[in-house]
Amino acid sequence: MRRQPQPVAHLDTGQQAGYLQLDPNQHAGGVGEYLLHRMKPYLPPWIVAGGTGILSLPAYAMWGESAAGAVGLTLASLGLTAATWWAGKPTSQQRRLHSAITVAAGTSWFTAAALAGPAAGPLPSLYLIGGPALAATWNIRQLLRVNPDGTPNDGDKGLLEKVGLAKTLVTSAKVQPNKAEFELQLPGGELTPDDVSKALPKLAGALRVAKNALRTTPDPDDSSRTTLTVVPHDLLKAGMPYPGPSHPGGSIADPVHTGIYEDGADMAMFFPGDPEAQRNAMHLLIMGMTGSGKSEGGLTALTEVITRRDVIVWASDPAKSEQTLGPLLPALDWAALTMDDTKAMITALKAVIPARTSWLAKYGYKQWEPACAETQADGSPGMPYLIAWFEEAAKTLRETDDDVFTGPAQEARSAGMSLVVSMQRASHTQLSTDTRASLGSSWVFGLRDDRDAQFALPDEAMDAGAAPQVWKDKKPGYSYLVANGIPETFWATPGRGYLTPVDAMNWAVAEFAHLRAQCDPVTAKAAANAVGPAFTQRTRYPLPAPPVEDGDDGGIYDEENAAVDYDYDIDPEEADGDEDGWIDPDAELPPVEHVVEIAPPEIPPRTRVGKNEAKKIMGELLAEFESEGRTEVGPADFMEYCDRFNRGRSWVSGQVSEMVDSGRLRETDEVGRYEIIPLQPAAA
Repeated sequence: MRRQPQPVAHLDTGQQAGYLQLDPNQHAGGVGEYLLHRMKPYLPPWIVAGGTGILSLPAYAMWGESAAGAVGLTLASLGLTAATWWAGKPTSQQRRLHSAITVAAGTSWFTAAALAGPAAGPLPSLYLIGGPALAATWNIRQLLRVNPDGTPNDGDKGLLEKVGLAKTLVTSAKVQPNKAEFELQLPGGELTPDDVSKALPKLAGALRVAKNALRTTPDPDDSSRTTLTVVPHDLLKAGMPYPGPSHPGGSIADPVHTGIYEDGADMAMFFPGDPEAQRNAMHLLIMGMTGSGKSEGGLTALTEVITRRDVIVWASDPAKSEQTLGPLLPALDWAALTMDDTKAMITALKAVIPARTSWLAKYGYKQWEPACAETQADGSPGMPYLIAWFEEAAKTLRETDDDVFTGPAQEARSAGMSLVVSMQRASHTQLSTDTRASLGSSWVFGLRDDRDAQFALPDEAMDAGAAPQVWKDKKPGYSYLVANGIPETFWATPGRGYLTPVDAMNWAVAEFAHLRAQCDPVTAKAAANAVGPAFTQRTRYPLPAPPVEDGDDGGIYDEENAAVDYDYDIDPEEADGDEDGWIDPDAELPPVEHVVEIAPPEIPPRTRVGKNEAKKIMGELLAEFESEGRTEVGPADFMEYCDRFNRGRSWVSGQVSEMVDSGRLRETDEVGRYEIIPLQPAAA
């Protein structure tokens, strides 16, 4: 009867690891075999160290005091060290350096011992001290890499093997407070970055993080390398209030900031193209299910846009009318809130494209740039950038044609225009594939499933880990931005739009009205010829009422603190109520003692004077300001007297611009302020 082998020993690898448990029935020979088995993984460095010392004896007998041997051994030593450094490139920097130092030290000692003798000078001491020390460093390294049983630790290598990425090496790691990046070297010919992307769900489960907490970025120059990014905690959960305009009074060519990424970087988009940056003008598809924060993100972007000096916005929302665009309506050059107006706007867009393109060609512009919005050399007024924004575009597509935006999307870039189409689901049944391909850029909020994500996100972003379907409508404002000028490394990086309240929008509408561009003559003429009164008689909305001037900021944007303040301070000493100075909402109101009837003020009817008479009044006002000793004025100064000619702020701003062109006013360093240039007396 054969005796069955019995387990000889094992190590407790739990909380109380560190002692050896032996089989009490095992004989001494078994213990020796076990110890030899345990020592085997750590013997190679010592064998190499011992072999080096032994081989130095015949080497000295052959090459001792030989000039040719000295040259050969030195070159061999340098070559082995260089080869070790080169071969260690796929490994971590620490391992590569450790290997090179070990080879350099060993070959240097061997060369010296072969030429002068192993017992010459300090060589014996160097060997007896340095050899064991180097061997011990490799043993220590091995102990830190494996568990006491000698099997690979369930760390990086074991984890990668479990998810199907065996033989993958982590060559470097960059760890930040809430972000870790690992450079992965894949086995050539066996795995590709696509295999890493497919393994992300399993890897997320193994790390116990959300699926979209992981993403990969392939190396564009080496298909065997990719970067794995892990963000374990959601830093976007709290949200960030709108900090105010990023470039107040600047150009639309400057980046439009809409939110932040998970690592705190600004989420920004670019509308016009830039030939130096090799960036085309942007056409944008915004997509997100109901409750995902899609409309709020769009309002934040538009709030940024209306603070720029050289852009006009045509916006449509036939589904919700004023519900979404309401706060921004006074800042829009054209707001189409019915289906008839929306159809007219689309017709006008198609008509203005060739007109704007011809104007750009006439003045030598290959594409729109900020100089286009300035007065040209021949005195011609400039042409601002045009953004056509279509909210709830699904209704427009249903009542027109799924291909209605294809023409503008294909042709508008060269005309200094950007097209923005916002909808819940850009499926092929609603939006034609030609239009979707022409839009190019996408801003994607939470979606219902991964099929919806495929309509808006490129394969590269989804392969890298972008998964808006994970958010659905549970995380409003979370989004991915894949757009011109955005590095590919950010395509799968989650961001969140700023929290922009209505007070901030109202402030932006009123504060920048004096410098906001008006529709240029070329665009206006083409639109008027195409749709007539639908454009020329389009509804213009009044500016919001100014805030009360009683020391309360009324929730208006505070430039000094770069934030929106909505707190109202109450002086406890002046407040009625309890001893803390607060009003008791449950207290009974005092009885009414006096009733005062106030008749509404009699407001005389306002007559809209003609343009020539209004210009005359503007000139008289400027003369009055000059006689009062003023040296600077702005549109706001003239607006105080608008009842004389019943004209709006936009018209007044245009007249101020004409005064600048005629030399009566001169721009200053302060936005919205102009120096008065005295009239020169006529020569006698």
